[in-house]
Amino acid sequence: MSGPKRILIVDDHPLYRDGLKARLAGRSDFNVAGEAGSCADGLRQAKELEPDLAIVDISLPDGSGIELTRELRTIFAGISILIVSMHAKLDFIAASFQAGASGYMSKETGGEGILQAISTVLAGGQYLDGSLSPSVLRRLNDISERKAKRLDASYGTLSLREQQIMRLLAEGLTPEEIAGKLFVSRKTVLNHRYSIMTKLGIKSPMAFVRHAARLGLIDIED
Repeated sequence: MSGPKRILIVDDHPLYRDGLKARLAGRSDFNVAGEAGSCADGLRQAKELEPDLAIVDISLPDGSGIELTRELRTIFAGISILIVSMHAKLDFIAASFQAGASGYMSKETGGEGILQAISTVLAGGQYLDGSLSPSVLRRLNDISERKAKRLDASYGTLSLREQQIMRLLAEGLTPEEIAGKLFVSRKTVLNHRYSIMTKLGIKSPMAFVRHAARLGLIDIED
């Protein structure tokens, strides 16, 4: 039987962090394993704690919670990320999900809503605050349809690590850069690249990029 899910809170407002911790105190299904007040500290603690869920403020002193979300999803394929914000702007919400967030929650959400959001994303679902407008929901449906392209049969044969490496290669990172990001050797990255190309029937770097674009992993401008 697995233990409680581990949660990392990344928010630069101590009162908000304390409120979340108080709401989650005494739970048997998840607990707060750590907290941070900046992107840098959040990333450092995530590497140490390997949490199941990161609750991330969209605005942090040293950067954007959206960029932190993208970085966390690059390093930890299985992590769930719940963005919290005072903003209900469509662009912020859409960008959060495009970066890999599992949910978007208003900081004004009450206790039961917080628990529902956390439970939903930890169960593998997506959470969207109920106060958002229909136009936001339509935009996010478009994003979801695009992501669904990634689930074609061949892509589904790749392991989570191979999917990570495919995305990073398609974005233009070198094997050395990927090795540094994922804390593996260059040889491991090259082995994964060979496995990816074999499974997907890719014969050249250009075909690799085209395949990644078709899956929605990257955008190619006309």
